[in-house]
Amino acid sequence: MHLLTLGKEIDMKNLAISLIILLLICCCSQKKTIVSSTTAESSLSSVKKDTIRIANDSLQYELIIFEPGFHAWLTTQKPRNYYSLIFLENRNIRFVTEWNNRVAQPYRFDPNLYDMRIDYYSHIHYGYEVNYLLYHYFIFFQSRYKQRL
Repeated sequence: MHLLTLGKEIDMKNLAISLIILLLICCCSQKKTIVSSTTAESSLSSVKKDTIRIANDSLQYELIIFEPGFHAWLTTQKPRNYYSLIFLENRNIRFVTEWNNRVAQPYRFDPNLYDMRIDYYSHIHYGYEVNYLLYHYFIFFQSRYKQRL
């Protein structure tokens, strides 16, 4: 599925990755605060079709996932709070590191899958909801595109 923007065709996966990167850049440039999972969950402002948007009340970060089938798939996974925040952060650090290694090797890995670097920093507290969705996006990505991060 493709989205037309300004007369240019953009792959939905690339858009989702771009938005994740934008989120991480915004997190790094803004004041860093800890957001409780209840605040993040109450900020889940829209879930429409296969679009998930999460933002904290002060809009210091925003995570938008546009991926056909992701929302339906997510509802079949373990519920929120099943995994600890530490577990999710550790897995996300590992996944992001491998993702960025693949971005740096476009001749070895498909640049259509790994086209943009993700800036995810272990010393920043993104909150439970962001880590939960990012972790599950990586699991979904691996399953859908037959990749192993």
